[in-house]
Amino acid sequence: MKIVVIGSVAAGTSVAAKARRNDETAEIVVYEEAEDISYSVCGMPYFLGGEVEKLDALIPRDVEWFKKRFEIDIHINHHVEAIHPLAKEIEVYNKETGKGSRETYDKLVLATGSYSLTPPPFSLATYENVFHVKSMDNTKAIDKYMKGHDVKHVTIVGSGFIGLEMAEQLTKKGLIVSIVELADQIFPKIDADMAYHLKKELKDNGVDLYIGDKVETIEGNEKVVSLGTQKGATLETDLVILAVGVKPNTVLATNADIKLGKTGAVKVDKHMKTSVEDVYAVGDVAESFHRITNQAIYQPLGSTANKMGRIAGDHLTGGPLEFKGTVGTGIFRLFDLTVAYTGLSEKEAAQAGFDPVVIHNIKPAHAKYVGGQEITIKGVADRESGRFLGAQIVGPEGVDKRIDVFATAITFGATAEDLFHLDLAYAPPFSTTKDPVMYTGMVLENARKNLPVITPEELVIFQEKAVPLQIIDVRSPKQHGKNHVKDAVNVPMPDLRKGVVDLDRSVKTVVYCNKGVTSNTAQNLLLNIGFLDVNVLSGGNTNYQNYIDSKK
Repeated sequence: MKIVVIGSVAAGTSVAAKARRNDETAEIVVYEEAEDISYSVCGMPYFLGGEVEKLDALIPRDVEWFKKRFEIDIHINHHVEAIHPLAKEIEVYNKETGKGSRETYDKLVLATGSYSLTPPPFSLATYENVFHVKSMDNTKAIDKYMKGHDVKHVTIVGSGFIGLEMAEQLTKKGLIVSIVELADQIFPKIDADMAYHLKKELKDNGVDLYIGDKVETIEGNEKVVSLGTQKGATLETDLVILAVGVKPNTVLATNADIKLGKTGAVKVDKHMKTSVEDVYAVGDVAESFHRITNQAIYQPLGSTANKMGRIAGDHLTGGPLEFKGTVGTGIFRLFDLTVAYTGLSEKEAAQAGFDPVVIHNIKPAHAKYVGGQEITIKGVADRESGRFLGAQIVGPEGVDKRIDVFATAITFGATAEDLFHLDLAYAPPFSTTKDPVMYTGMVLENARKNLPVITPEELVIFQEKAVPLQIIDVRSPKQHGKNHVKDAVNVPMPDLRKGVVDLDRSVKTVVYCNKGVTSNTAQNLLLNIGFLDVNVLSGGNTNYQNYIDSKK
């Protein structure tokens, strides 16, 4: 059997390696258009920022390594121009010799990846200082340009993973960095109330932000010297990084009448097979599906690509592996913050037909008396079933640990109550007695049953609509005097039983403390003495003030 793989970054090499592990007799051939293989796209910003000293560290395996280890032939600088499924042939162009040929296959795997988008008015062909950060060639070109020119000010268009990682790294390198983002928030993947923390972190580190804006004009001939935005800003710049997203590279698939899915990527089954017999697709070119909704999604991540590659390599050599979907987990570092998410956001949960209950949990990652720092968790569950649907976390430590627990819980269909009952490791340097994961589950379960929570956004909407409300601040008078929720009355927790005698127990009541713990006690007290509708302000005054600041 002859297995041909087109592409050799994350998914393609994973296919080839797994196929060889399963079958020593197969002929395995890989064609790669570029010069480098099996490199870390995610590591590129850290090389360009100087955190990774040598570029070779991002290319741990070369052609010779695969040949010696797996007896796999990888042909670099070979462009596959067409595939012919009926004849089981591909057309290959050798970029070094300038000669073309036809090669046969028994099984074909498309690992052609994705390509970076170039938004108007930019053109890579016109300007020598405009770059993507997608391939090893991109990285080499940016490194060479920065070493050969006096680069002081960088403009990054887009604030996804690559955009924010580049912003962090180039700022640390001593450059002046600006970000232009079309959406009305930084990192549109997460909810706006969590994205506020990213915006604040960027500003605190001197990054200039142009949010809800876009580049409309370019000054300069061969080199961009300044950019004009839709809102009238002028940005002088020495280097431009385009990071507005990617699209699957489906040219070969489309020309061969291989079906695409609704996301625009190649449609595949659980074995990564396409609509054409003996043709598979993996990695950034392939469509995935969400484990919660069972709906098709597009998630171009190296972790997903490697998993897809292994599954395809196993199946085409007779193995049983199946792709079981993704829960959409992501993580990155932004200066002193770690940002992570998994599952469905509040908005996505509602769009998927769930009735989402939402809480904000602000807790130290481990005991404060041994230096624990606070992390903010936004948790989402289905009100009716209690199924845990998703989480977003921002904080300086302990974020990776919690997001992986949440992702595991979602994968195995856990409820909010299940989170509370997890037997998680505890010692003061590592956690709190009631870990933030457990606390998130507890509050979600309470909120969906008989101890309702209201988010700052919902509270503001109620106030704007003049809905009758009683808002009670149970903090100290000193804390209340510093800042407080609009129209709140201050009744400190020790005085709460006597201090609410004149309040209407039938009116919708909102109670809050600094971060949400004491207000939960206050909520129980008020319900026990006859208040009918008592809501805790999610995340307390801290979360409310963050929300108000985010709207300025």
